[in-house]
Amino acid sequence: MGCFVVPAAEAVVTTVVTKVVEKKEREALEKGLPVSEFNKEKFSSKLKRLNGLLWGGSGLLAFEHLWHGEIQPFFPFLTAAENPGELTEVFHEMSTVGVGMAVLVTGIWAVMTFVLDSKTEKSEKGKELV
Repeated sequence: MGCFVVPAAEAVVTTVVTKVVEKKEREALEKGLPVSEFNKEKFSSKLKRLNGLLWGGSGLLAFEHLWHGEIQPFFPFLTAAENPGELTEVFHEMSTVGVGMAVLVTGIWAVMTFVLDSKTEKSEKGKELV
């Protein structure tokens, strides 16, 4: 019932981190410093990709829970939170399913970013040789 809360919380954190990184990258560009040592893509654009995955997945999950009547538009928002005895079920789902989804999405993003960086690095080395 509350599994979407964990990826949504991670999305909030990564959004804030993205804004901070963008600001630092902008300041570095204004000073004429190199933004990224590894390749041409900025780290903030990579974080935006992670944000899209997290926000999209959390939004779809929230909509699915709303569709099935597990979320209501008034306090306590989660229908399981109306009964204190069912809160343990919500926390269990958040700690198992929610954390698992957040870790899986972040892991897939990390692998995807690594593969893209590797391909970009190889193509740039190939251009240097020609």
